[in-house]
Amino acid sequence: MPASTPASPYARVTVLGLGVLGAQIALQTAAHGVDVTAYDVDDDALSAGRQRLERFAGAAAHDLPDLTDAYGAAPGRIRLTSDLADAVGDADLVVEAVPERLDLKRDVWARVGAAAPPSAVLATNSSSLLPSAMADATGRPERFLALHFANRIWAQNTAEVMGHAGTDPAVADQVEVFAAAIGMEPIRLHREQPAYVLNSLLIPLLGAAAELLLKGVADVETIDRTWRTATGAPAGPFQVYDVVGLRTAHAIASADPASQAWADHLQENYLDRGRFGVESGEGFYTYR
Repeated sequence: MPASTPASPYARVTVLGLGVLGAQIALQTAAHGVDVTAYDVDDDALSAGRQRLERFAGAAAHDLPDLTDAYGAAPGRIRLTSDLADAVGDADLVVEAVPERLDLKRDVWARVGAAAPPSAVLATNSSSLLPSAMADATGRPERFLALHFANRIWAQNTAEVMGHAGTDPAVADQVEVFAAAIGMEPIRLHREQPAYVLNSLLIPLLGAAAELLLKGVADVETIDRTWRTATGAPAGPFQVYDVVGLRTAHAIASADPASQAWADHLQENYLDRGRFGVESGEGFYTYR
């Protein structure tokens, strides 16, 4: 690793959920020499997560050839378990990346709070929910905050650190150091903001693209080409949707009554057909 990278303040990190983001968080952490345990609900979920780890390791090694060995070895360094108490029992830091439902996250955090060491720091990777909505469930709100990553985290390497009013500032400082230690660019937020900085900018763009499509103004390819050509961006909004994952997009849209038509469109035309985005090989575009 680069000589300027600080040492991780956490020796043992647990990642809850091996979906698209959880697998990347586990991989990135392990590739930077930290011991990682990854939890998911059953053997099938763990098997799917292992496949994601291997796929993301290959993508990261391709993008960062100087770190080929680190990313290649990382999946084998991650311990997998479907026992939550076992997963968090000796963790220094727990990062949660379970589906975007407040009731589910609160339930998970209540269980983690009862099983993790009192010294453990707890962080949610929620893309839209505020840490203050979950903090009390942990039983240790002062050690709880949000740590939000972007997809393809080895390359789009922001890590947004957002506490709530009760977060100990020293905990947030330490999490910033951890983010830098695993190759991220820490982004410190000074107050809670739904969707952080990144998604506060990105979600309106994706919503505008969805509205153009639903109204029949232009097709997916035209909307994406317009954005890429006019701004110089490497990807259009529907390409971003595919990377984020259409299940995540559907969950966020379903939570907003104003976005119900978009949630229904995604369900009927994509999710019901097994088209989840890059992770399934097909979404708005095909990746096979």
